[in-house]
Amino acid sequence: MRPLHLALAVLVAAVWGVNFVVIDVGLDHFPPLLFSALRFLAAAVPAVFLVGRPQVGTRWIVAVGLVLGVGKFGLLFTGMHLGMPAGLSSLVLQVQAVFTALFAVAALGERLGRTRLLGMGLALAGIAVAAVDEGTSGTLLGFALVVGAAALWGVSNVITRKAAPPDALRFMVWVSTVPVLPLLLLSLLFEGPQADAEALRSLDWSGAGAILFVAWVSTVLGFGAWGFLLRTYDASAVAPFTLLVPVFGMSSAALVLGEGVSPLRWGAAVLLVSGVGVTALAGRRAARASTPPPAPPVARNRPPADASASRTPSTASRPSPTR
Repeated sequence: MRPLHLALAVLVAAVWGVNFVVIDVGLDHFPPLLFSALRFLAAAVPAVFLVGRPQVGTRWIVAVGLVLGVGKFGLLFTGMHLGMPAGLSSLVLQVQAVFTALFAVAALGERLGRTRLLGMGLALAGIAVAAVDEGTSGTLLGFALVVGAAALWGVSNVITRKAAPPDALRFMVWVSTVPVLPLLLLSLLFEGPQADAEALRSLDWSGAGAILFVAWVSTVLGFGAWGFLLRTYDASAVAPFTLLVPVFGMSSAALVLGEGVSPLRWGAAVLLVSGVGVTALAGRRAARASTPPPAPPVARNRPPADASASRTPSTASRPSPTR
């Protein structure tokens, strides 16, 4: 990768890692489902009027919008609202790579080799260690909701692969239009109109900044830059940079929010990141190996080598010109 694009990949990973800290700040101002609805509203408007419609079917946009927007982010924001630390959330969410591989086996007929199974085992061991750590110091319900969010992220990854959108930015902007109304209805039902109205009345610069960061910087600019990198380079060269997300997430949570990192959590991080890396890279290699080589170019029908000789007499056989 060119140095500028290398820096861009690291920057996107840093943005997505710091995004968990910003989500934690936003949850101090809004109920989780309302915050998620506002995030997608800000990501969709006005961008949906500025970019063209993605070249995929409406059913794929609706499916990803419901699974990713309502399901994944609804569970993630609620889990963090219940006390799941931002840094640990950025780590646990990366187990989506394991869920993606499992769901791809069921839905797409992919196969799991020994290397991918080893990586998945390491990642699940990391989740178990993180659960033990969180069970002794936090809320297991919030932990379970974030794991559920990772599972739904895996489902949305498989749906996105089936949809195969040619432009990730357009696709994400249009997907962002789907969850707004369902999340608002769920917020009114479970969080109550009074809590929603009070949060909107007390909106300040900190709350507005949190919405704009998770909507424009993390979603629109982040996915736009990531889509550009995926169009420019092989996925196997770009995807490993997602392993930096929990590094930035845990470090920024420690610096900004004062979250401690216990020895168990460090052990969970090593196991989970290693497992996700092995799973993802083994999957990329398997995909490349299963891709048939390009067909050789079809040779055009050419006349035999001696055809011209049979049609045109050679120079030696021609009579000499007369003077």
